[in-house]
Amino acid sequence: MIYRALAILALVALIVGVVVLSGGQRESTAPATVGPLHDPGYAARKARLIQTGPDGRALYTLDAAQIQQQPNQGTVDLQQVQLEFRDTSGDSWTARADRGQLAQGSGVVQLEGGVRVVGALPDSGEPAEISTEHLVFDTRAQIVTTHDPVTLLVSGRKLHAQGLVASLKERHVQLESAVHGSFQP
Repeated sequence: MIYRALAILALVALIVGVVVLSGGQRESTAPATVGPLHDPGYAARKARLIQTGPDGRALYTLDAAQIQQQPNQGTVDLQQVQLEFRDTSGDSWTARADRGQLAQGSGVVQLEGGVRVVGALPDSGEPAEISTEHLVFDTRAQIVTTHDPVTLLVSGRKLHAQGLVASLKERHVQLESAVHGSFQP
């Protein structure tokens, strides 16, 4: 009889233990507040970005050893940049720089660090080169600008100036100030 009473007591203890242990947690815990998730953006190595026009042709091609989106700033940082574009005559130009930044949705590419732009002049086909430390290329307006010291090398002749504005659509280059050099026939 004692064995039966012990067995029933053990069974009751087991049932009570299962109910207590399987029951939900009775403590009230405040729900964890979740803030907005941080968007880390994207990053890539050996990246190529191609911007096309309404006709489907490439307006410009941008190659970079590394790109990294800064979503909170609306920009993309670029390292070891090469930008290829065509002027209105269809002549190809190449710009190279150590670093750059692309403003998302604006079509504006900022280049800095040993910027060098090389191409051929419309009509004459003569080689031309622009060297500076900072350069901004508005791909939509087709305007290249810098306020820094710039060297313009055309057919082996150099001009030095402070600032440059080049309109690819109008095929016009304007040196801003402190121009030094001369072209002689």
